[in-house]
Amino acid sequence: MKIVSTFVLTAAQRRLIVEACPGADLVDPTQVPGQQPKHTLFDAEAVAPHLADCDVMVAYTIPRDLVPRAPRLRWLHCMAAGLDYVLRTGMFNDGKVVLTNTSGAQAVMIGEYVLMAMLSYAHRYHTSIRAQSRHEWIGLGYYFSHADSLRGKTVGIIGYGPIGRETARLAQAFGMEVLALKRDPGARRDPRFGFAGIGDPDGSIPRQWFGPDRRAEIVSQSDFIVVALPLTADTRNFLGERELAAAKPTACLVNVGRGEVVDQDALLRALAAKRLGGAALDVMVPEPLTPDHPLWDMEDVILTPHCSGPSVSYQEDCCRVFAENLRRFIAGRELLNVVDVRRGY
Repeated sequence: MKIVSTFVLTAAQRRLIVEACPGADLVDPTQVPGQQPKHTLFDAEAVAPHLADCDVMVAYTIPRDLVPRAPRLRWLHCMAAGLDYVLRTGMFNDGKVVLTNTSGAQAVMIGEYVLMAMLSYAHRYHTSIRAQSRHEWIGLGYYFSHADSLRGKTVGIIGYGPIGRETARLAQAFGMEVLALKRDPGARRDPRFGFAGIGDPDGSIPRQWFGPDRRAEIVSQSDFIVVALPLTADTRNFLGERELAAAKPTACLVNVGRGEVVDQDALLRALAAKRLGGAALDVMVPEPLTPDHPLWDMEDVILTPHCSGPSVSYQEDCCRVFAENLRRFIAGRELLNVVDVRRGY
């Protein structure tokens, strides 16, 4: 079996893969003549000479016209959770190549990011940081009248996958009430990959469950609205004018899904009119924001550059997901995290 990685593998990552599939011909860009042995994540064309006889590929970005150039390819594992950038190519619509993602590998980092964002907003940490940049000392009266605790607050998690479930576990530890929304609220268990001891695999944490048609209702009950949805035809502008109008004026929206899932113009209007207390956005439209975009200067908006997932252990964690699936692939067992091309996740 020939396995091609479009990015340079570390010794530890290579070992994980080889242990899962002893004897595999494992190729990365360092083994292609003329390629510099640099750590590259997004130069998928570096492995072009090995596409013709590739059986399995693991990748961040994918080579152009991958399917016709790799006639033996049976399975593509992507080192990301959201695959809208892959699916929009249309190359995988016929189902001949199985697609899997690394959903679950990012849950710890992004769950912690969400808690950081909620704590920052509640404790007014973002205000303190902005004051520091201005060399300004804020009097204690501001914090007596604005700072708050997460305990007793309600977090509504829109998209109850691995990230939403780890957010729920951490939020529960802070004494928060958890509400959850998913496409099928009756399916409480999560069949996707998950590291031991994290998340809410049985779906036992939420006090109440909601379906997509009740999204305005979950928004209306939430002090923190956490968006962890993938981008699909059904989720584009999932939260718009109607849903944001239902929010508490003190609520904070945290988006770690995709920028297009929230109607950003409606969000701007809600923030400007003080119909929404604040927002913490790791995803937005466009990315990066233009220098003159109004979100930059909104006092109660926290912006980060789509960085909630990456960490020093990100690639190794993702390779662990791939290695587990590789064992299943060899044994003819059902793979984890198979992407439904029709649904988009």
